[in-house]
Amino acid sequence: MFTSLIRRKFGASAPSSDTAFESTTVSLTTAVPRPAERRNDERMSAMLRVGKLTDSSGSEQLIKVKNLSAGGVMAIATRQPAVGEAVNIELSSERIPATVVWIRNDMVGLKFDQDVDLGELLAGRKQRHGFRSRPPRLEIPCKASVRVGKTYYTVNVRDISLGGIKVEPIEEYCVGKKVVVVVESLRPVKGEVRWYSERRAGIVFDNPLDFDELSEWVGKRLELASLKASYKDV
Repeated sequence: MFTSLIRRKFGASAPSSDTAFESTTVSLTTAVPRPAERRNDERMSAMLRVGKLTDSSGSEQLIKVKNLSAGGVMAIATRQPAVGEAVNIELSSERIPATVVWIRNDMVGLKFDQDVDLGELLAGRKQRHGFRSRPPRLEIPCKASVRVGKTYYTVNVRDISLGGIKVEPIEEYCVGKKVVVVVESLRPVKGEVRWYSERRAGIVFDNPLDFDELSEWVGKRLELASLKASYKDV
């Protein structure tokens, strides 16, 4: 039943080598995936590639999921947490408590505190509730400039993802308008204001940001925040 669900959702034909390289491997097991493993159990490919990891200090980062099972994930992380550290992982809008069980170079192995329902997770909804999946969003406080026609708004960034950004304050007339967003230390990005509520707006990028680009930007923001905190302690 689970295999047929994946085939209906992602297509029954085998993916090309390029697609497979870019896809997460889904293992029908409860074991935590490990590097260079050769499994005999059935595996399927699914385009569930990007998640969010929140460490014990509350710092967030995007992770690239390479292998997913009901018991855990193997993922690429820009900043590795410590082995044994309790973390939270966001996948398909699900927030899953986990523990770091191994680290190898830029790869980490994360064991879920409880086995997850892969069918529900890959369907992109919260269990027992209809819920539309959205890209993982990072809460990185900073400033940005939003250009709407010839008008410029200086705004606060509430969260950012590969596909969009939430900002405030902005005016309601901007809904449906094409904009250019310039976030501190990030290149200008074109997009469209999709929603507005209480002076907050959601902007969807015309072209999603690159994973490595956003990860590098997040790393620099955290380094800057750490430096500022160290100066205050002096």
